[in-house]
Amino acid sequence: MLTLGYLIPGIYLFVRIWILFIPKEFRLRYAVISTILFMIYPLSNLTGDDSSGLIARITGTISNYLLPFLLYLFLFVLLTDLLLLIITIFKILPREKIRERSLRLKVFAVIICLPAIIVIAGAINFNSIRISEYNVDVQKRKSDLSNLRIAFISDFHIQENTPFGFVNRAVQKVNRINPDIMLFGGDIFEGNSENENFREVENLLGGIRSKYGVYGVLGNHEHYSRQDRGSFFNKAGIKILIDSSVIFNRSFILAGRDDSHISSRKDVNELISSLPDSLPIILLDHRPSEIKQVAGTKTDILLSGHTHHGQLFPINFITRRVYDLSMGYRKFGNTHVFVSSGIRLWGFPVRTTGKSEIVVINVSFTP
Repeated sequence: MLTLGYLIPGIYLFVRIWILFIPKEFRLRYAVISTILFMIYPLSNLTGDDSSGLIARITGTISNYLLPFLLYLFLFVLLTDLLLLIITIFKILPREKIRERSLRLKVFAVIICLPAIIVIAGAINFNSIRISEYNVDVQKRKSDLSNLRIAFISDFHIQENTPFGFVNRAVQKVNRINPDIMLFGGDIFEGNSENENFREVENLLGGIRSKYGVYGVLGNHEHYSRQDRGSFFNKAGIKILIDSSVIFNRSFILAGRDDSHISSRKDVNELISSLPDSLPIILLDHRPSEIKQVAGTKTDILLSGHTHHGQLFPINFITRRVYDLSMGYRKFGNTHVFVSSGIRLWGFPVRTTGKSEIVVINVSFTP
């Protein structure tokens, strides 16, 4: 069943392009092409359970790029309508000029080409792994450490169709960073852990090198795909913290929370108050939905993901309203908060806001 979020904009696009840009002699062809394109997404949903089928792969791949294209086409057609309204009200151009076929064809070419360019740029942005590096000072308390280099990745969303090459590039970049500790912020894996293809992914992730090891927390997608109890993490060398903590002797404390949609997870005050005051505290929490509550505890560093910074413009304006921090770094009270836009995405392989990033934090422990 088509959702209103797809059906209504689709009808608007069809009608407005028909009226504004399509000459009468081409309207039948336009209607046929538009109907075919419009039906690809519903067809991909109907065949979605058969991911190994040729039709499912073709329609799924086309939909992944077609839907972002239609989003930006919708926005440009809407902008065109607004400009036409302004031009008409203020009589900026004569009606004869507006009705010129050559002018309308030029405008139509622009509003078709611009969304295509945006989607191509978004696909390139998605596949480009970037390093976001920060330097912060944290009170050392009784820690023997003077410095700590953290590598942080969130929202890998490893599935059956995730290219091994992408995972390998990420692992190589992490090893070149040479972190003291490697942290994963949830939504790491959501595939079928019994699939033989994942032996390679487990081996790749198991190749990450760091002084203190590799740790992570679960996100909502691990729970959705029932990987919260899977063996993938053990085989990949990732120690998962579920409302628990690890004390690195005379150095620092790492704590991790379960995902916020798990009603039984510990309250952040309960988790943090049980930890000793003598060492700096780093907290992993998949969703940045309780930043202010965490800032009210003795947590020194909070690491989160989940938001993807909206992934597609202008959805990032929504994530900015929902979360106190949608992407990047900000200090709340005495707590340094980092929210990653994720190294990969769930859904469309197109990113027009944010970046596919590995976050690197150089911590200096000061008296």
